[in-house]
Amino acid sequence: MSTSSNSSDDKPTPPEKTTVVLLLGTIGDTTWRMFVPTVGLTILGVIGDNMFATKPWLTVGGIIIGIIGAALLVRRQLKGIKK
Repeated sequence: MSTSSNSSDDKPTPPEKTTVVLLLGTIGDTTWRMFVPTVGLTILGVIGDNMFATKPWLTVGGIIIGIIGAALLVRRQLKGIKK
């Protein structure tokens, strides 16, 4: 015999629709915060390298600055979620 308070078939209850929407929104928000700075600054670095003949230095700089910027944006987002 089962002592749980669930129904006799013990199926887990599905998550609320608002929870799923909130989770998908958070995933989308985190995704753009990670990829837009990284990809955008990398593309700007490639364009700058082609204009100024500095291959690969502006591209590498764009990647590094993009990753740092993305990390700071995600960190700020996570601090906002904890509140």
